[in-house]
Amino acid sequence: MSREPGDRHDQILAVAAALFARKGVAATTVREIADDVGILSGSLYHHFDSKEAMVDEILSPYLKDLGDACQRVVVRPADPRTKLRDLVAECLGVVETHPHATEIYQSDVNYLSQFDRFGYLTAAAAQVRQAWLQVLDDGVAQGAFRPDLEPRIVYRLMRDAIWPSVRWFRPSREHPLSRFAEECTSLFLDGIALPAADAVPSASKTVSASRAVRSG
Repeated sequence: MSREPGDRHDQILAVAAALFARKGVAATTVREIADDVGILSGSLYHHFDSKEAMVDEILSPYLKDLGDACQRVVVRPADPRTKLRDLVAECLGVVETHPHATEIYQSDVNYLSQFDRFGYLTAAAAQVRQAWLQVLDDGVAQGAFRPDLEPRIVYRLMRDAIWPSVRWFRPSREHPLSRFAEECTSLFLDGIALPAADAVPSASKTVSASRAVRSG
């Protein structure tokens, strides 16, 4: 199917995003991008003045959407647990919308931060971090979350579990994004252990397992 001339810009950007996510920004060349698009390297510069310009156009909308999503949650009139679940869901939604940008940011933020044009990365990360810390701090203050935990560490743990999930989690009808968000929130808030009253004693489980083996 032939493309309209105006589509070439988006086509180049989509190919570049996939290559940057897979290989890394530094390791990807303009020639590779042009070859995958099916144009000469020189023609690519009619659309972008540099490789960094492509990265900028990929990351900017992703970080704006992420910051806006976090702010929407912070201003909602909801309890801390609900807000934390909503933060997870909103961030996962942005990750699903911008999968390549998420991977590029996760892998190359330190590399990109050395360039002046990417100075906004630090401010964008701070905006997201502040939203999470506000929800966590409010939860501690209201008695919803444990006071002995350091919110900054909790945030880092949750962030490093949620964002990289773009590399392996694929939503489906049986396991939609909403369910995954609820599971992530429950895992961090409730853990994986059953309450003591519901837990099956180890001896009982051993006996049950032995009976199952014999009956099988």
